[in-house]
Amino acid sequence: MAIEDPETAQVYARALLLGELVRLRPLDERDLPHLERWWTDPEWQVLQQQTVRPRPDGPASELFRSWSANENASGVGFSVESLESGEFVGHVTLWGATMVGRAATLGIVIGPSHVGRGYGTDTVRVIARYGFQAMGLHRIGLELVAFNTRARRAYEKAGFRVEGVRREAVFADGGFVDEVLMGLLRQDWEASEAARGNAEAGE
Repeated sequence: MAIEDPETAQVYARALLLGELVRLRPLDERDLPHLERWWTDPEWQVLQQQTVRPRPDGPASELFRSWSANENASGVGFSVESLESGEFVGHVTLWGATMVGRAATLGIVIGPSHVGRGYGTDTVRVIARYGFQAMGLHRIGLELVAFNTRARRAYEKAGFRVEGVRREAVFADGGFVDEVLMGLLRQDWEASEAARGNAEAGE
């Protein structure tokens, strides 16, 4: 629905980066030590990067800075903070968008001590809204290793569907495992949001 007046525009902008549990905000330099630690922790590397290869501090910070510069239309990156406490809990990015395809890839990191509290699902819902409403995307995709069932459940709660499987595409613990491809189309997101709104209205 097109915005027709300043008040409606401001309401849209105010809510764009807010979820039920989280707020997306610009990257702060104080976030980087946490991201360095999470990004290089072997227990979380195997889920986020599909490999275990700890690195010295520095490169990860530059990576998150580049994802969060928000200087071009091909991608965005935001830090994630808890609405309740204001605590920094993670980072989320959409990258690789093009004008023709209008598709981007989702990447998300939630700090280990914040997992299992609903932050991941809420963050995915907020960044999907941003992608479809502010970036004009038609599709958001992602890939995850098959054993990361916790992440898969969070994505499914946010409306993502399994689109395919790359069989035995990831090498871990001496053997090969599948990689799952998931996607969310704008029309599916709209239907999911409408269903959530109707469910909340009926409570």
